[in-house]
Amino acid sequence: MNIPRHILWSKSALDVSDPYQRRYYIKQVLEYGRAEDIAKLDWAEVRSLLGELTLRPDVRALWLNYFNAQR
Repeated sequence: MNIPRHILWSKSALDVSDPYQRRYYIKQVLEYGRAEDIAKLDWAEVRSLLGELTLRPDVRALWLNYFNAQR
């Protein structure tokens, strides 16, 4: 999968079929993605991985608040 430079600047592609690279991609999108990047994510997957991702505290709080508001 080709990755936009605003999400991942060290590489131009990731193998999102690899679980490790997929989690890394999701982390990068949650932290650096634009609205159109974030909209392409699988929300159930994001919710299930949120506890495993190493996100900045402000970004983690934002997504935890978002998912808690959806309940």
